[in-house]
Amino acid sequence: MRNSPLPRLDASPGVRKQLLPYCRLQPGEIWTDPVRGHRVGCLDAADPHSIHRLMNAERAQLAIHDPPYNLAAFEFRSIKSFIDWCEKWISITESVLTTDSSLYIWIGADQNNGFQPLPDFMIMMRAHPFNTRSLVTMRNQRGYGTQKNWMAVRQELLYYIKGNPCFNVSAEYTDIPKILRGYYKKVNGKLTENVQRSHSNTIRAGNVWVDVQQVFYRMEENVSGCYAQKPFKSIERIIKASSNDSDLVIDFFSHSGTTLLASELLGRRCFTVDIDPIYAEITIRRLEHFRSSFRKGWQNGHPFQDEIPSFDLDDSIDPKDSHQKALI
Repeated sequence: MRNSPLPRLDASPGVRKQLLPYCRLQPGEIWTDPVRGHRVGCLDAADPHSIHRLMNAERAQLAIHDPPYNLAAFEFRSIKSFIDWCEKWISITESVLTTDSSLYIWIGADQNNGFQPLPDFMIMMRAHPFNTRSLVTMRNQRGYGTQKNWMAVRQELLYYIKGNPCFNVSAEYTDIPKILRGYYKKVNGKLTENVQRSHSNTIRAGNVWVDVQQVFYRMEENVSGCYAQKPFKSIERIIKASSNDSDLVIDFFSHSGTTLLASELLGRRCFTVDIDPIYAEITIRRLEHFRSSFRKGWQNGHPFQDEIPSFDLDDSIDPKDSHQKALI
């Protein structure tokens, strides 16, 4: 195992400068996978022309979006500016989804700043032709907090639908043991506990996910440098529940490429974009890496380790002036 992780790329301009020459996509360009027909674009999610060029008249059954919403974004953009930007890519998403489709959005709730952007985003969504289905909470194993507040260990996931899409979650059981006991129902006149009425020792997936491991450097799926990587298991769960074999999945904020990789493993096609050439390249390399090694990530190595085994770190530029500012 190599021990050469990338630092956070949004806060490491010196490393970014070294990586850019190895990115095969320039802004506006699209890579098409010759094996399965996936597409990766170095495109702006809020530009309708770019996204429609990516789609090439096709429509998707499922969208999974993880827009940048961490604190760095709000140092430069007001909540109104952020919501106005979200309005654009949500409208584009609606235009490229099928009549019966699902939309999942990872979105934050800053407990130190009015729980933004979650409430304003939810209000904005009321003006769009999506029906609300659920608010999922995924628990992190690590969190942040102080002695005067509850530890923050959750991530929010909004689930919307258009029309009457598929939902296959009844076939999937989690790793969560069925430990909750109680008398809930009479069967043949006898009170029974919930554990007596099922042959499974585990529970079906609900809207609180406590069985998903937060990604960290010791995990095979880790992609160092990516500051907001979602666990493979969480994306896999969404794709299994809200799409079928050969369906098309879209993701407008590819980042570490998890949606593309999960789609590959589950027999779906994926069209995904990232405005940053480095994350677009990481997405392509992660797919290629899996096909050659059957590994989901680089653990404590990194996607460019063959070209650049080590880095000349120059982080003299304030991270406030780097990638995150340009995303919105």
